[in-house]
Amino acid sequence: MSEELGKSSYDCDICKESFLEESKFNQHKQIHTEEAPYHCSICGKSFLSSSHLTRHIHIHTGEKPYPCDICGKSLSAGSSLATHKRIHTGEKPYQCDICGKSFSVGSSLTKHKRIHTGEKPYTCNICGKSFSQSSSLTQHKRVHTGEKPHHCDICGKSFYQRSDLANHKRIHTGEKPYHCDICGKSFSHAHSLDIHKRIHIGDKPYHCDICGKSFSGGSNLTAHKRIHTGDKPYPCDICGKSFSRNSDLTTHKRIHTGDKPYHCDICGKSFSDGSSLTKHKRIHTGDKPYHCDICGKSFSGGSTLTNHKRIHTGEKPYHCDICDKSYSDCSTLIKHKRIHTGDKPYSCDICGKSFSESGSLTPHKRIHTGEKPYHCDICGKSFSQKHHSIKHKCIRYEVDP
Repeated sequence: MSEELGKSSYDCDICKESFLEESKFNQHKQIHTEEAPYHCSICGKSFLSSSHLTRHIHIHTGEKPYPCDICGKSLSAGSSLATHKRIHTGEKPYQCDICGKSFSVGSSLTKHKRIHTGEKPYTCNICGKSFSQSSSLTQHKRVHTGEKPHHCDICGKSFYQRSDLANHKRIHTGEKPYHCDICGKSFSHAHSLDIHKRIHIGDKPYHCDICGKSFSGGSNLTAHKRIHTGDKPYPCDICGKSFSRNSDLTTHKRIHTGDKPYHCDICGKSFSDGSSLTKHKRIHTGDKPYHCDICGKSFSGGSTLTNHKRIHTGEKPYHCDICDKSYSDCSTLIKHKRIHTGDKPYSCDICGKSFSESGSLTPHKRIHTGEKPYHCDICGKSFSQKHHSIKHKCIRYEVDP
């Protein structure tokens, strides 16, 4: 009896996963033998255990009998509820003995360890590609079949996997259940929170093998590499302009729709993207958290600091592929290219006149509104454009510009 108690786990000799109970170990082995004796009478899908079948039937019935007493969310299985509650408690009882990373569920630890071992026990019988997780193999096979079985009941969009559908639905609900315990910022996806936390610790584990620049998230590195390759896979279906990031396309489309969903709660000004609102608020607070380590000058935005540093280094990494002229920042290159293309994406909604820069459209609109925000502090005369005010002072009062 003591010898039996001393046995700590049952180890699978195929994928090396460990189990504390023999019954669960036997169920797991059926994954590799493809023996699934329990069949759903509704859709015909097979399962390794009766409990898995019972849980699956809840998909058809919509039944979720296990409610969370903290947030009220209902789950279809008791084990799923126990795992879900760890979102609220932050409990991560499963720790990797190699790197020390912790997880809320044991299966996540098992999958994580394969990062260290490089093991990929699940192979696609169509193309031969291998995966570290059975769920990744299942999702991959849908590339061959084109199957997208998970549908959003709000907008009808379909997805390869249920987790993508769950994340997508938060677009409609606005739910952000993942909170940063350092600054309190909330996120709709757990991985977005993980990436955000790297801002606080300064961790940038993803490195560009072309220029050496580092990033906190893999998706940021992927998007960055398109600067070197020139790849812009996201085209606008209205004007045809292409972008290297899907998020940039989403923001761009608001030029056409005029949508500005981000509002400043201090002055009421609206913006088409959240980052612009964050930068704008610093006008009110005077906050300039980004400091140049060469000259000490401070800036309200990180990208502004990056561009500023190029004054010291002389770096001009953005090159025009038409005339070979170079620039220190991407936005100046984009504006420059409009000289060659004649593109004028900023249109006046009153008279229809178009401009190549948003900064030119803003003062133009004052012709229609009569607004004159620039005042001469000597005589009080007002002007609709800043350079008119400066010129007035220079000519009339011989003030140096």
